[in-house]
Amino acid sequence: MALPVNIDTLIHGRSIEWERLEFKKGWNPLDAMHTICAFANDFHNFGGGYIILGIEEKNGRPILPPTGITPSRIDTIQKELLNLGNSAIQPAYHPIVAPCRFKGRDIIIIWAPGGQTRPYKAKLAMGKDGREYGYFIRKGSSTVRAKGQDETELLSLAATVPFDDRMNQRASVGDLSRVLMSDFLKEVGSDLAGRAKKLTVVELGRQMHIVGGLKEASFPLNIGILFFNREPHRFFPGTQIDVVWFPEGPGGDRFTEKTFQGPLPLMIRETLDYIRRNYLNETVIKHPDKAEATRVSNFPYEAIEEAVVNAVYHRSYEEQEPIEVRISPQEIVVLSYPGPDRSVRLDQLRLGRAIPRRYRNRRIGEFLKELDLTEGRATGIPKILRSMKENSSPPPEFEFDEDHSYFMVRLPVNPQAEEITAIGRPESGVESGVESGAESEMVIAILDHLQGGVLGKKDLAERLGKARPTGSLNDLVRKMVSSVLIEFTIPEKPNSRMQKYRITEKGRYLLKRAWSGVETKAESKAETGAESEMVIVILDHLQGGVLGKKDLAERLGKARPTGYLNDLVRKMVSSGLIEFTIPEKSNSRMQKYRITEKGHSLLKIQGRIRGK
Repeated sequence: MALPVNIDTLIHGRSIEWERLEFKKGWNPLDAMHTICAFANDFHNFGGGYIILGIEEKNGRPILPPTGITPSRIDTIQKELLNLGNSAIQPAYHPIVAPCRFKGRDIIIIWAPGGQTRPYKAKLAMGKDGREYGYFIRKGSSTVRAKGQDETELLSLAATVPFDDRMNQRASVGDLSRVLMSDFLKEVGSDLAGRAKKLTVVELGRQMHIVGGLKEASFPLNIGILFFNREPHRFFPGTQIDVVWFPEGPGGDRFTEKTFQGPLPLMIRETLDYIRRNYLNETVIKHPDKAEATRVSNFPYEAIEEAVVNAVYHRSYEEQEPIEVRISPQEIVVLSYPGPDRSVRLDQLRLGRAIPRRYRNRRIGEFLKELDLTEGRATGIPKILRSMKENSSPPPEFEFDEDHSYFMVRLPVNPQAEEITAIGRPESGVESGVESGAESEMVIAILDHLQGGVLGKKDLAERLGKARPTGSLNDLVRKMVSSVLIEFTIPEKPNSRMQKYRITEKGRYLLKRAWSGVETKAESKAETGAESEMVIVILDHLQGGVLGKKDLAERLGKARPTGYLNDLVRKMVSSGLIEFTIPEKSNSRMQKYRITEKGHSLLKIQGRIRGK
């Protein structure tokens, strides 16, 4: 079974904190079960951990190359783990076991997520006489038996599972987007990405540990909805970030507001990109007595990024309050609800030394770290302090009340920087990085083709009706990479002849916005000859074969057919651009659609005939 993480970054501790990793040269059943029990108890809500068999450790770090596990032992160890999950730990617990090759050697990775029915206890000894059990937890990078106050506290956590790791019985597995799941696996470099297309959504979800429940009654976990549903705010109202601009300061009468929603990674990236493009600037200060000029930002981007990501990570998704980012010429304030864990003291937090005893969301942090959106636990506040100091800005301010009902981060403006009144305005274009504003039909066409999978420039040229890549195509692709609408598949070698491109979350968001823009003019455009870009996109998809409305909706980034899509399809049938596969039963639930000669002719005019 493949894991939803990159093996190399996992072993080097780049995507998982060291305290969540344990390396073992060989197989010791008793030792392994104690550590599995500790990870399952997840005392600090870190999200469990990983045991890696076949790699020695020194001071908690791996010794490479690995010693490896004898191939003939791998099957035996897996069977033993299965039996021990029933007989050596209570209640029964079965980690996810993934044999794999690393640097030419066979190793076994045991992934033990935080359990749903903690506390767990494991046998103190193996064999027939091993009838005594004990509770185990992690302390730093060590597994220890829980005693005294630790045992009492662990028992108090009985049946309390962090919100993001709970099953959501109001949702269905069909609410998870296979596209978003696959994109995540590709982005983090997981071996599971290559197998994703062969698995059902349930199978893929179980391997990513975002689907739970019985085989006959599977449900997504909340973390799955938050990351892999395009509209998580439908399930958790208030899952959004409101960016509010006060040109006259917080007490002024004028303000503008922009709301960002969607899967958490997209919501974070779009918010940060919007703030960077609209409200950040750099001032160059020249000095008469030295050659080098001083460069300062009005607000350091790194501090804003940490404040926003910290708010998304630590807020409660059971409360219907959005995250607020309030921007004025004097300050940026990031406000989230509720406040930090009650173990956090404000005086320690202001010094960057506060470490919460227990985390509210154990899975969100794990996924954000995989995406390089956060570095690790308890690093956000120190990073904000450091970046503000390096920018010569006044120190940041942190605040929460006695009830820990909110958390506020205030970033004062650098007094040496220019005011942002001239640039503090929302952009009218879809994407300023592509010169004429990425509303270009060619940009939308390229993004649409890349939804089907990675393509090289030659492939793109063919799909756009060109014999070979042109200068304008090369230039446009370069700008789209620069604007993060698409990305390299071989980023370390941008000029490689094997280079291909994949659409990013930002690119998908742009397609979604293009769809929204077309909706407002659907009636007139569909009736006057299907000039709508969305009509062209639908025809383009139908070149690959017949599709039903549900298939079309998925390819257009929708969870299900919308009223607009139904209406547009009806008009396209009426105008002869597409036709029924079951014309005698127009309302059949088996109904699909195929492109007509008239539809092909329209695509030819638009330069969208595939392979020509």
